[in-house]
Amino acid sequence: MHYMILIYEDESVYGDKNDTPEMQAIVAKHWDLVSELGDQYKTGAGLAPTATATTVRTVNGKQTIHDGPFAETREQLGGYYVIEADNLDDAIAIARRVPVRFDGSIEIRPLLHPPGK
Repeated sequence: MHYMILIYEDESVYGDKNDTPEMQAIVAKHWDLVSELGDQYKTGAGLAPTATATTVRTVNGKQTIHDGPFAETREQLGGYYVIEADNLDDAIAIARRVPVRFDGSIEIRPLLHPPGK
């Protein structure tokens, strides 16, 4: 089964630039995990900061466009993995290995239609 692992953190802990030592250190940890996962890793990416986001919101069939993410939260979606695991317990074991710098949340969701199927 394929699962999406969504990484939520407070993006302000990394500063405004992608080339800070903190960002480089966490990216290196992610690449280490990708290496360890081998064939279980299907795809993934980090996301640009929420300041670059655009949201299309539909209410009663009418769409509006908004700069930034729609929800104001303490944590932002910062990246994701798509993995293959035999079951939820195995996916949880992988999610527990996903590096976060300080505080954060890792959400695990099964994919309804796995890639290439």
